Amino acid sequence: MEISNLVVSHKKATIDELQKAWHGDLKSLIDRILAYPNITECVILHTCNRVEVYVCGYETVNTLKEFMKEMGVPKRIVEINTDEKALEHILRVASGLESMMVGEDQILGQVKEYYHLCKELGSVGDILDLVFKKAIQVGKKVRKLTNINKGAVSIGSAAVELAEKRLGSLKGKKVIIIGAGKMGRLVGKAIKTKSPEKVYVANRTAEKGFALAKEIGGIPIPFSDVKEYLQECDVVITATSAPHYIIKKDFVEEIMKKRDKPLLIIDIALPRDVEPEVGEINGVTLCTIDDLREISDENLRKRLNEAKKAEKIVKEEVKVLLKQIKELRAKKAVRQMYTLAQSVKEEEIKELFNKLKAKYGVGEDVLPLLDSFAESFIKKFLRMPTVRIKEAARNGNSSIIEVAEFLFGGAHNVPEGEDEKTEKRETAGPV
Repeated sequence: MEISNLVVSHKKATIDELQKAWHGDLKSLIDRILAYPNITECVILHTCNRVEVYVCGYETVNTLKEFMKEMGVPKRIVEINTDEKALEHILRVASGLESMMVGEDQILGQVKEYYHLCKELGSVGDILDLVFKKAIQVGKKVRKLTNINKGAVSIGSAAVELAEKRLGSLKGKKVIIIGAGKMGRLVGKAIKTKSPEKVYVANRTAEKGFALAKEIGGIPIPFSDVKEYLQECDVVITATSAPHYIIKKDFVEEIMKKRDKPLLIIDIALPRDVEPEVGEINGVTLCTIDDLREISDENLRKRLNEAKKAEKIVKEEVKVLLKQIKELRAKKAVRQMYTLAQSVKEEEIKELFNKLKAKYGVGEDVLPLLDSFAESFIKKFLRMPTVRIKEAARNGNSSIIEVAEFLFGGAHNVPEGEDEKTEKRETAGPV
């Protein structure tokens, strides 16, 4: 049994490549992965900075490579990790160490969200359940024991920092925030401290737009009036969850004809809110998540010492998790062993009873006796293998556990009738 992950993240992929790496909805992707007969569990994580697939099963690396080709994801932007490296990666992700803005808190919530969504869809078994519970626990521990998440560390706050960097200051500027969801709220909270002259908030659902505007001291505007307000604003930050472009080239061209000053647009949505061609318009500067990397580098330098502390915690917790997984696998292997024995027991008792009834005329009152004998036999016969498997888990001997998994179930089930064929060959003697 292996645990592997496929990672497409901001470290190797552009925002467009990240967008193209996601196909369909969560359920359809999970169904496609679990359709591989060697995969028993799956969790998928999707944020504005990453698409990650975690699987549990056999020959997982080859399966993930095949899935990568099926999805049309270029090999150069993909990273595949197995076992300890895969476990370390998800613990680092939950701790904020793999984020563009090192130490961000939002990623921990996103890991929780996708873990629960996948669990509801039935793709999370015992192993990945343990892994993701540990990742969430470690993410909380890192934030409690270090200062890695102190200060402005979200994509939203980074967008505001980028705006300041490009304009020198936001003091006295007019800003429009489009989108009042989680990301929009982060932008609003960050921009509130920069003393802009006005902050307009537009959202398709008016109630949410009003709520955010009230929270940050902004001015709510109807989504349909964005065009009108764009004519006077210096900065636009978009963060909606719309599946299509909400700001297009012809729309902005019309606005720029009526303006006598430049316009900065920062698009932090995924999928993107702003048509890429908008950046070609004279007087318009269009930035996306890709442009936040310069803020990310500064962020990492500031938090380097805290990141080192966090990495030490992650390394220690990976060792704990590896031990827990071995113990869990040992329990599962023992359970598989007893489950198989019980199914054989029931078949054999039924067959023996029918023979005894036909030959000696015994009644059903003999069944408890046969059951008791078989149960005692199973317990005594399997006692030593059980002890050995548990010892293997304590001593870190995963090869013994793998043999037990192979012999008694998992993805390596023996085809029906195969055991009878083998038995016949063995009893037939040499040819």
